[in-house]
Amino acid sequence: MRDIQKVKQAFIQGGSVQVHHVPSPKVSEKSLLVRVAHSTISIGTEIAGVKMSALPLYRRALKQREHAKRVLQMMRDQGAKRTWDRVTGQLAAGLPTGYSAAGEVLEVGEQVDGFRPGDLVACAGAGVANHAEVIDVPVNLAVKIPSGLNTAFASTVAIGSIAMQGVRRANVTLGETIVVVGLGLLGQITLQLLRASGCRVIGIDLDRSRVQLGIENGLNFGISPADENWVERVHKLTDGFGADGAIVTAATSSNEVISQAMQCCRKKGRVVLVGDVGLNLNRSDLYKKELDFFISCSYGPGRYDATYEEAGQDYPLPYVRWTEGRNMEEYLRLLAEGRVNLASLQPQTFPIDRATEAYDSLKADGKKPLIVFVEYPQAETTLQRTISLRASQPKSHRIRVALVGAGGFAQGMHLPNLVKLRNDFELRCVMSRTGGNARAAATQYQATYCTTEYKQVLDDADVDLVLISTRHNTHGRMVLEALQAGKNVFVEKPLTIFPEELDAIEDFYRNNPNPPLLMVGFNRRFSPPIQRAKEVLGNRTTPVLVNYRMNAGYIPQEHWIQGEEGGGRNLGEACHIYDLFNAITGSEYLAVSAQSILPGSRQWKKNDNFVANISYADGSVCSLTYTALGSKGFPKETMEIFADGKVISLEDYKSLSISGGRQKGWRSTTQQKGQLEELKALAGALLRNEPWPMTLDEQIQATRISFEVERQITGAFVESAE
Repeated sequence: MRDIQKVKQAFIQGGSVQVHHVPSPKVSEKSLLVRVAHSTISIGTEIAGVKMSALPLYRRALKQREHAKRVLQMMRDQGAKRTWDRVTGQLAAGLPTGYSAAGEVLEVGEQVDGFRPGDLVACAGAGVANHAEVIDVPVNLAVKIPSGLNTAFASTVAIGSIAMQGVRRANVTLGETIVVVGLGLLGQITLQLLRASGCRVIGIDLDRSRVQLGIENGLNFGISPADENWVERVHKLTDGFGADGAIVTAATSSNEVISQAMQCCRKKGRVVLVGDVGLNLNRSDLYKKELDFFISCSYGPGRYDATYEEAGQDYPLPYVRWTEGRNMEEYLRLLAEGRVNLASLQPQTFPIDRATEAYDSLKADGKKPLIVFVEYPQAETTLQRTISLRASQPKSHRIRVALVGAGGFAQGMHLPNLVKLRNDFELRCVMSRTGGNARAAATQYQATYCTTEYKQVLDDADVDLVLISTRHNTHGRMVLEALQAGKNVFVEKPLTIFPEELDAIEDFYRNNPNPPLLMVGFNRRFSPPIQRAKEVLGNRTTPVLVNYRMNAGYIPQEHWIQGEEGGGRNLGEACHIYDLFNAITGSEYLAVSAQSILPGSRQWKKNDNFVANISYADGSVCSLTYTALGSKGFPKETMEIFADGKVISLEDYKSLSISGGRQKGWRSTTQQKGQLEELKALAGALLRNEPWPMTLDEQIQATRISFEVERQITGAFVESAE
């Protein structure tokens, strides 16, 4: 029996691939936990990623313009140093690689039907079917392997399904002539699928050995552009008409490939792009022949749809015959029946311990194999969900933190701030749903250990503070469990999106005379501009009238924050502003009135386009306009406070101006929203016996306001956690 103390996983780092130990993932409700037997290296996609990781950052930015834009925006918001530290830190920790694997089901999620432990399955998906010994796979990205098909060949399921979707997009019929441009693994599978569909197939590749291999696998004609004008040859082979269609599976930055693919087709023909080529299209190539040009999206319908891939919601077969899951099943059936032959492609196999060697050989010049499998030891396993990264530090006066949920916000904000406050905080552990993410964050920020098990955090006597930064629908439950375990808790907003969980938290404090500290990440009240505004209002003699405008920007309805996990933008985000109103007034709220737009389109939601008015016991009135209808060119957050003959105006937490009187405002070159200051206040409460940074009643009040606003703008009560 082999005890998996540390699951092995491959990561891209600095121009090569390294194998690291990570905690085993936990099975999710709608997922399968799979012990991987084989995974397939995508020679084109993955090797391109490895080579990209070796480039200096400025050269990557030139090649990946969209990533560069996001980095520039982050620099404007958070400053150059924090951006640099985050980007370089993530790159140093490594990026998971791999997206096609096969193995045995170890555990089945509570909401999964149709699978059981012991089933052999093939799995697909970047960030899912990684090169790792154990993976957590959403149910719609896993299919059973037919009897008699080995896991090595089945592990090509993602690549095979990409090829199959390209053929489906070509809408081929019996007897048609189809050209396949590019005879790598994707092209070799594509030509065999076309032959199985009754087509005559012409294959094109600069590599003559790949052309010959294609002929052995069923090509009717194989052509190397190094030997002749292949477009002219295709026309000769089709009586001068041209091919019925072309499927481009090549990978090149040249625009010539797509142009030639169009030139080789007949009038009314079609061209399908599966690979990655230059797309500076020539209009005349399309226009004169009235060609159809199609893009094939990965494995098929369902790809990049979170409701399908993550939530496990399948598309009805009568309406969507070939989803990505059904494409995967069909590809495996053809493999099992011998209609697609991979043995002829002479695959090579490397054990996971030699993954670095495998990738290095694929980067080298010269002839390369078309298929490379990564093989994993097959023995009974004991899953280890916690691994130690360094020796435990002697107990000190510092607050020992367990980070739960190592997503983008936690890694970009909380972890760097904990480093800045290293005299007060020590990172004890990082817990994340995926072992790779937990290891990356824990390694970068020098945690003692990483884990995928929340119970481990709660049972660790050396954890003083649990910092929760997970999806919104998990907050309330995790908070209550941590409090019951005697842990102090800092939870990112919202405290909870379910009323009964809020009631349970209140009951906990009501029934415990000496409870742990609870703090919700309502950071705006701690920001320097808000603190300055409160100083100006410190001796006010009138109520305040506050007008806050949140130009939040549009978020698609399929985004997680709009669904069950997020609870919508009122419960998940606007609660920030309700707490800010509480902090400015320092008073209890009396009444809430809220009204949303009446959406003229399903694109817009009521709970991200509304106005909420809150009146307070001291006579103050605060109004929030929250909208996704506005322009990104306008400031995201603006606020005016009217009181005592003064107007205090805030813009994006970069400037605060004061009209009336002689008080000075405040200004910064970067946004200062209070995330660092709230942790300073938290440290003061835990280490120096200072008061709670905000009272329990204040935190409860902001959450209650969000529930009431939700009830009024959606016309329904907030749904139960059940």
